[in-house]
Amino acid sequence: MKQAFHIITSTCVPLPLENIDTDQIIPARFMKATTRDEQFFGEHLFHDWRYLDDGRPNPNFVLNQSQYSGEILVAGKNFGSGSSREHAAWAIAGYGFRVVVSSYFADIHKNNELNNFVLPVVVSESFLQALFQCIQENPATQVEVNLPEQRISNLANGQSEHFDINAFKKHCLMNALDDIDFLMENQTKTELWEQEHKQHS
Repeated sequence: MKQAFHIITSTCVPLPLENIDTDQIIPARFMKATTRDEQFFGEHLFHDWRYLDDGRPNPNFVLNQSQYSGEILVAGKNFGSGSSREHAAWAIAGYGFRVVVSSYFADIHKNNELNNFVLPVVVSESFLQALFQCIQENPATQVEVNLPEQRISNLANGQSEHFDINAFKKHCLMNALDDIDFLMENQTKTELWEQEHKQHS
């Protein structure tokens, strides 16, 4: 769902595992759907970790533990590796996460998140580990993600870091625009530019 992104303050869901790949985010057997159904993909986010073989929720997995909730997923290093499936970003967005925090993202998955209005925030390993520690000690720990200032803050310990984002994607997130929306928004400017250049050709 397209939502303008400015400042989000939320509790976090911790997933301190490294090298989480897209098949673990959304197993291949759920990729038969070719259109984005947020509810369907959200229900199958981390399916093989989230559910037992008999279909019951796995009580040992973080998404099934009531003390953890929020719009921010905090994951270990190298998040979203493996295949380039966009369904993984659909599942993350469909579950309700608006931010994923990690010390490293696979490039294609990072772009897929941005295209689906999920903000991937790259932090230092020290910031990430301190955040995991704070959440473990107190699941009510909150994080503020300020997109206009490109700053993430751990409100439990006062740590704050700047994060990078492509200027075009930042504009799109802040204005709830996908790539087509952006082109439509600038259609008049494009047409004027074309007219001016025709006159001078």
